[in-house]
Order: sequence, then C-alpha cells, then structure tokens
Amino acid sequence: MKHILLFVLMAILAGPAFAEPKDKQEPKRNFTIGKDTTYVTGPLDKDGRIDYVAALSERMGKGVTSETNANVMIWTALGPKPEGGKGQPAAFFKLMGMTEPPEKGDYFIELWRFAKEHLSVEDREELEELEEQCATAARIPWAAKSHPYIADWLKSIEKPLALFVEGMKRPHYFSPMVPSGAGGLISTLLPAVQKCRSATRALTARAMLRLHDGKTDAAWEDLMTCHRLARNLAKGSTLIEALVGMAIEQIAFKTGVDFLERPELDSKHLMKFLGDLKSLSRLPELGASMDGAERFGFLDTAMQVDRHGLNFLKDIGDLPDQVRIAKGPLEHMNWDPGLRKANKLFDRVSAALRLDTREKREVELDAIEEELLELKKSIKESVDLANVLMGAGVTPEYRGEVVGKLLLTYLTPSVRKVQTASDRSEQSHRNQQLAFAIAAYQRDQKSYPRSLADLTPKYLAKIPGDLFSGKEMFYRPNGNGFLIYSVGVNGIDDEGRWYDDEPRGDDPNVRVPAKK
Repeated sequence: MKHILLFVLMAILAGPAFAEPKDKQEPKRNFTIGKDTTYVTGPLDKDGRIDYVAALSERMGKGVTSETNANVMIWTALGPKPEGGKGQPAAFFKLMGMTEPPEKGDYFIELWRFAKEHLSVEDREELEELEEQCATAARIPWAAKSHPYIADWLKSIEKPLALFVEGMKRPHYFSPMVPSGAGGLISTLLPAVQKCRSATRALTARAMLRLHDGKTDAAWEDLMTCHRLARNLAKGSTLIEALVGMAIEQIAFKTGVDFLERPELDSKHLMKFLGDLKSLSRLPELGASMDGAERFGFLDTAMQVDRHGLNFLKDIGDLPDQVRIAKGPLEHMNWDPGLRKANKLFDRVSAALRLDTREKREVELDAIEEELLELKKSIKESVDLANVLMGAGVTPEYRGEVVGKLLLTYLTPSVRKVQTASDRSEQSHRNQQLAFAIAAYQRDQKSYPRSLADLTPKYLAKIPGDLFSGKEMFYRPNGNGFLIYSVGVNGIDDEGRWYDDEPRGDDPNVRVPAKK
C-alpha cells in the first residue's frame, strides 16, 4: 500500500505541478502560516518555513532543566553511543543542557555484550542460555550461586543502575527530537529508548536477587524504579516512547506479583508497597503524543516535500528503483487545504484519546478509522487520479488537498493498537493494587476475603473496576491463593486465562500462586 500511495503522489507531482527552480533562490511558500494550517506560527527557518524541530523542542522542553530531567540521567548511565555508530548530534545534548558523556566510562552494557567481553562467551547457544536465565531471574527469587554470570553482570553495572534509580525520581522527562540527517523529524533516532528495556531487565533481575537475600526494601526500590521509568518514557513526544514505557510497566508488573507470595512480608510491608503503587501517576494519555511528534512529524514532512520535492520521500521511503522522481521544489501548489484536513484529523484523534472512558474512545476511534479507510478508497484509482490532477484547469488548492490526503494515509500512525496497550497497562496497574490489598488482608485475617467489598475501607478506599467492561472485576479466592481478572479487550470472560495459557485467553489477571 505504501508503494502505491507514493507512486500516485509522484505521478501527480511529476507533471506541470512540479518544476525545477529557475535560480538558486529559495522558492516562495506554498502555504499560509496559521493555527489551522501549520499548527504553530514559529519559529521560522531561513526560508520562511516552520522549523518544526525547534518548535517541538520548545514545546516539550518548557519548564524542564538539566537538574529535573530524568533523561539526562538515562544518557549519563548509557553513555554517548548506546547502540554504537556515530551517536547523537551535538544539538541533542545541548538542548538538554548537558555535556555529551565521554567516550569511555562505567556505562550500562547488556548481558550478551558483558558475556562476550568479560566472560569470553562466544557460543550462540550459551548466550541464548544466559538470556533465558536472565528472564527467569526477573520472575523468581534467586541466589547468586545459582546464576553466577548474571550476578557478575549485575555487579559490573551497579553504577549505571544507581543512576537509573536516582534519575527516575526526577519530575520531568525531555528527549529532544533532533534529526540525525536530512530526513526531518520522522528520521530522528531514539537509541536510548530500547536500552531502557534492557535496563529494566537488569533492575527486575536484581530485585529478585535482593528479595532472595532478604533485602526487601532495596528489591522494592528497584521495582519502583522500573515503574517510574515506564512513566517517564511515556511522557515523551512519540508513540514509540509510550509503547516502550507500557512494555516496561508490564515487565515490572509481572515481577511485582512475586512479592505477594513472600511469607516474610507482613501486612505493614504490603500496605506500604500498596501506598507506593497508589502514589504512581497514571501512564500519560496518548493525546499528548499525537499533538507532539506525531502531528509535528507529519507537518514537518509536508514542509520538507515543499522544500525539496519528492526526492525527499525517496530518501525516507522504501520506493521502487525504477520509479522516476522529478527534482526540485513544488510549484503551483497550495498546501493549505491538505494541512487543514490533516490538523482536523489530528485534533479528532487527540480528543478521542483524551476521552475519560474506553467505551467513548472506542466509538470515536471507530469513526476515525472508517474515515481513513474511505480516504484510502478514494485514491485507489491512481492512474485516473493522476490524469485529473495534471489536467488543465486543476487549481493549486485542489492539488494541495489531494496531496495532503495522500501524505495523510501514508504517515498517520495507527493509534488503536497503542491505545489498547495503554488500556491493558492501566488495567494491570489496577489489578496489582487490588492484589496487594488482598494479600494484606490475608496476612491480617489469615484467610482471603470472601468478596472484594471486604477490602473497604481499611485496605482500599474504593475497589478499582474493570476498565474494559465498566463493571466489577472477577475475583476467585481459594484456600491457597486467589485469581482476579478483567474481561480484557475482547470483552469476553475467558475465566482468567491470558495469552500464555492453554486454551489461550485475553483476560489481564493476577494469579497467586503465580505460574512459574
């Protein structure tokens, strides 16, 4: 589909609407600056177009200092090149108000790299075995002698992990979007984000080691660091950061379940941990991301195409080599109709994601998805459409409207899956709070509550509900433990089964004793 849409776009603009510049002067703007078109009115670059890189940095970095920015600590822990290569542009660190970390230092390294460089482990099967050990170590309390390589790895990265623990207590998260090349905002790299998942694996493994060793409070602090890291990343301007934040939240949630089964934890401990969970903010709603890098990235791409022509799309897109792309800036084009349509769509999506119930969000997202499907259908006759647009009497406004639609179908992110992941994370957070309250009750009463209502008001002021059904969650106590669950995305009671159960289900749950 991507190839078809871009081929149509190139066919449309390769004719009279697209021409080589007659001199070296920058072309005139083919759009009007305003809230309904460019969304922001500045800052402007040297040729009078919106500098969306600077605009987004101003927007996301407002009120953030290097002393309050958790991301400064993340990069201090990871070093200047988390994934190797040439690293981030100098402007990235300047915008965060920090000096680029030196090339060498006590930085976080992943397990596989530690095994190769310090343990001389090169065999692929041995490396995979270590990764499996690490996954197990993040779920079950373990002794250092049972996984000595994992223990050595954790000892080697104590300093960067300490930076994560300290940094996640900071109130802000700002990661500047600085393109690494000429690709504009959508070509910005996020090398630290995935490394945060690796750091989460280390923190959860260390939490289970500490739990085994009786260092309960230190173990819990590692877990809370993961929860805080998830929320900081989700404050970022991109949906990618939000998704990784949700993934980290799920990792921390799964590890936290094991605390419920520790007999040495009395009601006082469990209520303290419950208070910590309740103090966590909700994961930021996704409307901010849509109004951030997603919207700005779309508008920046329009500016780049207006400036450079369709060669810009060839640089960032996966286009067939045989397709000829004319060179030069766009002419006889008025972007305003297309920009207005795009901003209206982003407004609708952002508003939908900010609605206070899942039911309301789903209704609005259904309508938006249907509109996008109709938009794609309206441009499927590529050859006829191209002929119409290149024919006599075609206005710059009509041309801009159609090109805007084409870019919209190519660049608009699919928010439904991201919102579903966000809803699952929120439900897991509710489940975990409820589970700690149940466990605290059991420590006091020596049995599990007969119903969730027994938890109020001593253990919970209010019983959290099922986000997916709008009703009460299911609760199944038994002599040795309990099961609580939500109906999940499919809205069906799968009797508490999850994706790793057989038969498979779709119910976010907490099961005690947990499956090992």
